[in-house]
Amino acid sequence: MNHSVPILPFTDPDVTAKGEARASVAFDRLETLWFNTGSLCNIECAHCYIESSPTNDRLVYLTAGEVASYLDEMDTMGLGPVEIGFTGGEPFMNPDMIGMAQDALSRGHRVLILTNAMKPMMRPKVQEGLIALRERHGDRLTLRISLDHFSAGNHDEERGAGTWQITLEGMIWLARNGFAMTAAGRSLWDEDEASARKGFAALFERHAIPIDAFKPAELVIFPEMDPGGHPPEITTACWDILSKDPSEVMCASSRMVVKRKGAKAPVVLSCTLIPYDAGFEMGDTLEASLKPVKLNHRFCAQFCVLGGASCS
Repeated sequence: MNHSVPILPFTDPDVTAKGEARASVAFDRLETLWFNTGSLCNIECAHCYIESSPTNDRLVYLTAGEVASYLDEMDTMGLGPVEIGFTGGEPFMNPDMIGMAQDALSRGHRVLILTNAMKPMMRPKVQEGLIALRERHGDRLTLRISLDHFSAGNHDEERGAGTWQITLEGMIWLARNGFAMTAAGRSLWDEDEASARKGFAALFERHAIPIDAFKPAELVIFPEMDPGGHPPEITTACWDILSKDPSEVMCASSRMVVKRKGAKAPVVLSCTLIPYDAGFEMGDTLEASLKPVKLNHRFCAQFCVLGGASCS
């Protein structure tokens, strides 16, 4: 690229708009391999970074066979056991979800399924499959429930009227059936984190939901990502300025597999947050993907480096 021409922020993989060297994150270890089960969802949220909806099929359903091929590659490479994460869209809309989880669990991995705990999860066949997985594998299966706020009004503002109650009913079913579960909230509303955690704690106690809202590992409250925002670009100097180790950033320890509509095969991305940007495709295989990631996206700054968040 001719750098005599002004560079727009987050356009050059090597240089920031100010001409400084852009930071990158080297692969350090595999802690989580994510599978995006498809971008279709039973609801459409107001602020969904992946734009999931009942009509968005830009990422098509992964099949059990496609997931198995990556699990086979992990076995060959000696990577594991690790956490296998399933995200969407809504994972329980994928007809192979139970089978994919069973495959990962049977190989000794831990499985984390991100779900809104609504009607796709509550279908009798899915409930039966989940109970069988829990009976066979116990707490190596965890479900993380998207509950944006402890109040119905705020949650429904984001996800649609009546969704809070349906999600809560799903969480109560999981609790009564002994599942390991966590929750994910949002920081969309003007309240401090301590107040939010106190509100969630009261809700969970009221309904005997076994989540400790004061433990970030059990209730994560995600920073918001603004695709049109203007966060500072992350330079190589930022690690020292922020006293941050690049190995703490999510792409040092995770990758995500997606299959694009019309594609013959899945590809591996650097992380869960940038599913549609071809610039963050790392290769067709897991082995090919284990290379440095250049932090050339707003979400790298907003969510991971400055927000200090991780999807795992």
